[in-house]
Amino acid sequence: MANYDLTPRIAPNLDRHLVFPILEFLQERQLYADEDILKAKIELLNNTNMVDYAMDIHKSLYHTEEVPQEMVERRVEVVARLKALEEAAAPLVTFLQNPNAVGELRAEKQYNLQMLSERYQVDTYALVLSLLKYNFNQIGPEQIEALYQYAKFQFECGNYSGAADYLYQYRGLCTNNERSLSALWGKLAAEILMQNWDVALEELNRLKEIIDSKSFASPLNQVQSRIWLMHWSLYIFFNHDNGRTQIIDLFNQDKYLNAIQTNAPHLLRYLATSFIVNKRRRPQFKDFIKVIQQEQYSHEDPITEFLACIYVNYDFDAAQKKMRECEELTCAAAIPFTWHRADQVILNDPFLGKRVEEGNFVPLRDEFLENARLFIFETYCRIHQRIDMGYVLFMVLAEKLNLNYDEAERWIVNLIRTSKLDAKIDSKLGTVVMEPNHPNVYEQLIDHTKAMSGRTYKLVSQLLEQAQAQPAR
Repeated sequence: MANYDLTPRIAPNLDRHLVFPILEFLQERQLYADEDILKAKIELLNNTNMVDYAMDIHKSLYHTEEVPQEMVERRVEVVARLKALEEAAAPLVTFLQNPNAVGELRAEKQYNLQMLSERYQVDTYALVLSLLKYNFNQIGPEQIEALYQYAKFQFECGNYSGAADYLYQYRGLCTNNERSLSALWGKLAAEILMQNWDVALEELNRLKEIIDSKSFASPLNQVQSRIWLMHWSLYIFFNHDNGRTQIIDLFNQDKYLNAIQTNAPHLLRYLATSFIVNKRRRPQFKDFIKVIQQEQYSHEDPITEFLACIYVNYDFDAAQKKMRECEELTCAAAIPFTWHRADQVILNDPFLGKRVEEGNFVPLRDEFLENARLFIFETYCRIHQRIDMGYVLFMVLAEKLNLNYDEAERWIVNLIRTSKLDAKIDSKLGTVVMEPNHPNVYEQLIDHTKAMSGRTYKLVSQLLEQAQAQPAR
């Protein structure tokens, strides 16, 4: 049942805490046996501090009230470690919980810190420590490091709210770039797990700026970080109100698209779905079809194959078959078996199966199928001059059994209008007649020059990088 389940490919690129929502979804959809899901959860929990949760799962898995002795001992260790870290970070935590003290440090001292740092090259970090010691004489570098360890431990215990707050405070005091980056990853994961999508999107953009900066570690680490970022972003983009547009903006960038083609071609499923359901991003669609054409033999997925059937092979029968592979058919007995696929790609995908809309979870499948039919109809009309209405009705409206001929004809008329197709309907002959489409000279000029500014910017950037890399003469 899970031939098209991407969990084995996605999970290695996620923090282990981010895998739990996927396992919950798979358990709800019953793609795997409950026993296998529970064992996978316990395996994930072994390297976390969520011991109580692991005990509960163990009891459910083995139908017993007893737990292994190592779990009991592990719980004692976790509690002791938590108390020790809490004591070590207590002075700084107490200070940060005092809004008056923090406000005084930020509001009154910030300008002085900036002025001294800029005019007299004074170490800002040393000044911060001095101010902290002035306000609370027990605070030093050890306490700041303890705050990071305490925040990380809270995250491992499943206290994502506390971890997010402490990591935010830590990043304001940290001067180590690597440790600050690690804290930002943790903050992003915590916001995702708390489903704070607006805040998570802000952290995602902040992390993207760091990864794309020239000062990032190495090109190899940069590519790997981009792959991680795209996997983590799936939670945000398929839950945020504007996510389906923003996933195209991110994934379709050259450097991110290259990373997908190199190490994560399975992510093309989500980019393809976003293009299908997002009508406002059609100008970028032509370039994406070229990527689909390049990858059609190296990666198999019904959604990407659906686009390849329409725009590469122009095989409409195969496109209809692939479209049906992407949906869940509710009445398999009345439909040929070849149409009924157990893989149910969209509804069984943890990111595509549900989407938040006005506070309710609405399947993305309906939007996908409606737009997929539009893709088939538009493309079919563009490559034919005269189309038999009866065939069109059968091909496009086969599943709209509650429409009679007149209603279906009105549906096609509205479709032609909204699709901006230069066509008309001959009611007497029962055909759709396509008018000759002569390319406009001005449109051709715009198409050829629309990407010129972007290419020019890239060329100038490369020339500046080479000039800066050359030693001064």
